[in-house]
Amino acid sequence: MNTEELKVNVETALQEIRPYLEVDGGNISLVEITENTVSIQLEGACLGCSVNQMTLKNGVEATIKKHAPQINRIIEVNGIKF
Repeated sequence: MNTEELKVNVETALQEIRPYLEVDGGNISLVEITENTVSIQLEGACLGCSVNQMTLKNGVEATIKKHAPQINRIIEVNGIKF
């Protein structure tokens, strides 16, 4: 899978999880993909949410790995753009 296909798969995964975050006033965006790591940014209500790490692990990470199994790690980047 080339880089563009990988990005499409990750974006598809984020589109799948995004409605669940939006219901609670949050959102998610892709910051970058490097090697087998995806950096994402949680936005809105997700930033101050006490369960955002559980959401990241159980929701976001699982969904990304379903669409792009070669991804080994998901990193949350709060408010930092590369």
